[in-house]
Amino acid sequence: MPEPKSSQAPEISPATSATSGEVPAFGWSGYAERVNGRFAMVGFIAVLLIETLSGETFLRWSGLVP
Repeated sequence: MPEPKSSQAPEISPATSATSGEVPAFGWSGYAERVNGRFAMVGFIAVLLIETLSGETFLRWSGLVP
């Protein structure tokens, strides 16, 4: 005999981080700081690559300094 269907909606747990198991939150949280740090590292490496490949400083390459 089939079980009766429940009238309650299933509970949905918030998505967690793949690396730490934390729930991403807005504001000053360890998760937000870790993500910001990772983006900063990627940006810094991108600037170094631009300077290495173009032979100019990033500010001169981007046109901010004549």
